[in-house]
Amino acid sequence: MFEVVGFWWKTRRSWLAIKTLGLIVALSVLLLPGLGTANAQPNWTLDPTASVLTYQSVKKNTIVETNKIRNISGSLTSAGDAKVTFDLNSVDTGVDLRNVRMRFLFFETFKFPSAELTAKVDPAAFADLATKRRVKAVLPFRLNLHGVDKDLQANIVVTMISDNMVSVASEAPVAVHVEDFGLLPNVDKLQQAANVTNIVPTASVSFDFVFTADGSKSAAVQTVAASATDVGPVATDAAKTNFSDEECLNRFAVLSRTGAIYFRTASARLDTQSRPLLAEVVGVVGKCPGLKVEVSGHTDSDGSPVENKHLSERRAQAVADAIVAAGIPRTQITATGYGEDRPVAANDTPKNKALNRRIEFSATKLVN
Repeated sequence: MFEVVGFWWKTRRSWLAIKTLGLIVALSVLLLPGLGTANAQPNWTLDPTASVLTYQSVKKNTIVETNKIRNISGSLTSAGDAKVTFDLNSVDTGVDLRNVRMRFLFFETFKFPSAELTAKVDPAAFADLATKRRVKAVLPFRLNLHGVDKDLQANIVVTMISDNMVSVASEAPVAVHVEDFGLLPNVDKLQQAANVTNIVPTASVSFDFVFTADGSKSAAVQTVAASATDVGPVATDAAKTNFSDEECLNRFAVLSRTGAIYFRTASARLDTQSRPLLAEVVGVVGKCPGLKVEVSGHTDSDGSPVENKHLSERRAQAVADAIVAAGIPRTQITATGYGEDRPVAANDTPKNKALNRRIEFSATKLVN
């Protein structure tokens, strides 16, 4: 449970980290143009092997944990247009189960796989960077996260490492509020998965991003990357051929908690909103060839037990059929309906009833 809680907090930090990262990138954009000559200002590219973004979250009001977003990319034009993209599937908490919870439950990467920061700055604002070598500034930027755009600003420090390399770092941790991006309901999902409460809905993000001028080579950056194995890009699920059994079970358990498979009332017809999660499920099943996956349907207690059992069976079969239609062998998928027999909450409120109306995934070893 402790690990689960930590994962949840990291999720919040991850969110903050993304915002902070965006701030840094934007600041870089402002500063970098000033490094070029008056006649040939260069474009700049964020070096992910030398850049670091960390986020901190608090659980149980006092326990602080730090994690990272590993895969980031960014660019800054000589005209001052900056864009930084964060791969939310590269959340790194150090524990696979926590990573998956953060991705699927908090960020909902099956619908929103990345976050993006954009900024427009006047290169003239940092024209004296080459002389001062270090400049502080307040950077306004726009962050797109979870389908929501929000205008923010951050205090940054820009350091000219060389004529072709600039560091943009946070002067102090940046506070990010999850409710600004419609993520509070996902905090509830994390709390339920971790069986904890008192998760602070604000995270702190720190960063140090290195930008290099296009066409330049930096031995310093290469040295940093070589000496810090926890910095830089990391392989995500998309790059893996198959998952270990533990990784498979982690993913099925967390996908079962997303609540992102939808049916019409009293119907077994899948709603089109279910497609993103179903695609994620198909991807996981396809990388777990040694496991047999059970799709189980569950209902609330409204209506008769017999009708609920029948409805849950039809819904489970509809999901199984969709998975098979996407290319998974029929022999790897089974469907079972449990009706109202296995509630996860009391059937006393609309919210709890919605929790009980669900599709779950579990797996066992295939028998040859």
